[in-house]
Amino acid sequence: MANNELLTILEYIEQERGISRESLIRALESAILTASRKSIHPASELKVRIDPVTGNIQAWAMLEVVEENPNCDQLIIARARERFPDAKPGDVLEWEVTPRNFGRIAAQTAKQAIIQQLRRAEKENVQEEFADRVGHILNGTVRRFEAGNIIIDFQKAEGIMPAKEKVHGEQYMPGDRINALLQRVDINTAGPSLIVSRACPDFVRSLFEREVSEIHDGVVKIMGVAREAGTRSKVAVMSTDPRVDPVGACVGMRGIRVRNITNELGGERIDIIPYDPDIRKYAMNALLPAKVQSVEVNEAKHELTIHVTEEQSKLAIGKKAQNVRLCSKLIGWNINIRNEGSAARDSKPSIEEQIGVAAEKLSDRFGFSDETARLLVMNGFVTEEGIRAAGRDALLEIDGVDAGEINRAFEKLED
Repeated sequence: MANNELLTILEYIEQERGISRESLIRALESAILTASRKSIHPASELKVRIDPVTGNIQAWAMLEVVEENPNCDQLIIARARERFPDAKPGDVLEWEVTPRNFGRIAAQTAKQAIIQQLRRAEKENVQEEFADRVGHILNGTVRRFEAGNIIIDFQKAEGIMPAKEKVHGEQYMPGDRINALLQRVDINTAGPSLIVSRACPDFVRSLFEREVSEIHDGVVKIMGVAREAGTRSKVAVMSTDPRVDPVGACVGMRGIRVRNITNELGGERIDIIPYDPDIRKYAMNALLPAKVQSVEVNEAKHELTIHVTEEQSKLAIGKKAQNVRLCSKLIGWNINIRNEGSAARDSKPSIEEQIGVAAEKLSDRFGFSDETARLLVMNGFVTEEGIRAAGRDALLEIDGVDAGEINRAFEKLED
């Protein structure tokens, strides 16, 4: 790389990419020194300098002047006085040690350093461009797939949707348009800097904020979102204006607003419930469509005992315990469902107790930890047959599950 070519490249990058020439030169000097240290001089203290005007590249070593028998970082006095007539033993001189092949080494390294500097600058530009869009929905185009992750083109930057942030059952092809929530910007990784999700609860929250003008204006507030991506979500809302029905505002005329959101989520069911500061009323609303008889509150254990009739208990619990599980996530309390009626019914084990028993059976059969066993039961996988039918991939998609334990379990099943 000739000096004129180097200067031309520096000027182009400075003008087009907004990177100062000073910072580029510092980066080049550091990179060239690291790459060519052995070929320059074995001295311990070396410097590389690039003239910002001429582009000339030189190497210098700090050498101590000695009378005789110099080592690698010393200079005999007779040689020193050829350039510095006043030199004396003990002086430390800055001595040019630019090697003959330095142009080739410097050119190759300069190209690499410039590429690295450009990448770093592009990452910083992405940080600046998208930092204030974290928590918002971005629209992009599916580009490719890498190890189960989706790489998405957002025009000014690439994003990555990790496998765990995808909604189970959704399928995409390169070229498809896709909406996703920007969770964070990470410029320290080698790959795409934008980390996005379609499976997190905040994606549902942002869809409502985008679709419902009353939420955007602050008249209606979202007080909580509980979600099992791809199947069902519960959204609690309240109104700051007594004249505005928060649930009706979210549903929209003839259900158009919530239907638009459901379509975006691939048919995921959405329950919109009114928030209430009274935890009893809030829990009763959250358990809809089940009708609750009464609610007992245990503040010490942060636990609610919900009394329902026999016919309402199935609705309250829901298929695979999903309704009660989402309710618990939404309000942040542990919930036990109890049937109203005879003493026999009252003595029936609570949902929490039933989950514990089922989890213990899975642990005994497969050697699962208590945490993994409970996660499987909470997601509806309570028997060996159910686990076998679901398959390894479906279980590995459960958030928080231990992949090693799942793989070992299927090895047992295959024996």
